[in-house]
Amino acid sequence: MLEIHHFSYGWITPVLAYVMSVIGSLLGLRCTARARTGDGGSSWLISAAVAIGGTGIWVMHFVAMLGFTIRGAVIKYNVPLTLLSAVISVSVVWIGLFVVAREPFGRWSLFAGGAVTGLGVGAMHYSGMYAMRSDAGISYNAAMVTLSMVIAVVAATVALWFTLIITGIWATIGAALIMGVAVSGMHYTGMASMSAHHMDHPSSPSGAGPMELLAPLMISVSMVTLILLIHVGLTEVDERAMVPEPQRTEPARAGWSLRSSSAAAAAVVASTAAEHGSGQDEPGPKDYRTAGLYPPAADYQAPGRHELAAPGGRRSDQYFPATASPGSYPDRNPVPPQRGPRYS
Repeated sequence: MLEIHHFSYGWITPVLAYVMSVIGSLLGLRCTARARTGDGGSSWLISAAVAIGGTGIWVMHFVAMLGFTIRGAVIKYNVPLTLLSAVISVSVVWIGLFVVAREPFGRWSLFAGGAVTGLGVGAMHYSGMYAMRSDAGISYNAAMVTLSMVIAVVAATVALWFTLIITGIWATIGAALIMGVAVSGMHYTGMASMSAHHMDHPSSPSGAGPMELLAPLMISVSMVTLILLIHVGLTEVDERAMVPEPQRTEPARAGWSLRSSSAAAAAVVASTAAEHGSGQDEPGPKDYRTAGLYPPAADYQAPGRHELAAPGGRRSDQYFPATASPGSYPDRNPVPPQRGPRYS
């Protein structure tokens, strides 16, 4: 067996990989927040998939791989397969976002999206490992591979759940930190499943070296991240202006509906208003009967107002119709005799 080092440069590569994962997750969550509240939701979902799948997962993986070495062995990477793993990562994240964005939304949509995305992230990880070329033999522990896939599915499900509920900047930062831990944990669990051994007839591997892959990788990632940052920053004001009102019941756009309690509350308010009126008209007698309130005495065409309060200490703030009679409510609203035309 050959000795494997995951931290050949110390803590620089794992910390940098975690930072890239957090940045990608942060940008992705901000993009999904705009997809829920603003126009152009489809383009925002694509941006979120590029941020989370590209920067947060794929770049994190290969930055961490910079610290991976096998003692006495040469490591290179097949560039086409490496780029294919990037396409897989972005694609599965977009599929997961699309699944949870469909209507009607339910927990099974979240679980299905998390399963597809998690398994896809695992496929990205091991396809990236397959792109690695070495003159040493590589084998994997099946139990650790299974554990890494389970972690990937759970992490993907939590990440998709975050995309549905996170809006505030501090909540977004906290969620991005958690997502970074999950992605890093999945990566290093998968790496722990690997073992290396001597080959009987080793051959010199072909491909790009780790540092040769780093320069174009970091340049391209920096450009994409900068573009996303500018895109998100320029739409900050628009997003605040398009936050839905509490009574808004229709989706902000087709393909991604508002999933908050405000829509349900607005439906209840609209139903109540349709039944009882807009609130400007005087309520009928049944309003006082069901509410258990004492109507003011002035509404019985008697001078003055009585000071009795309803059970629980509430006073009626609305006027009772003058056409009603006190005897209509003997069970709930006993009114004491008073002087006046009706009580002479």
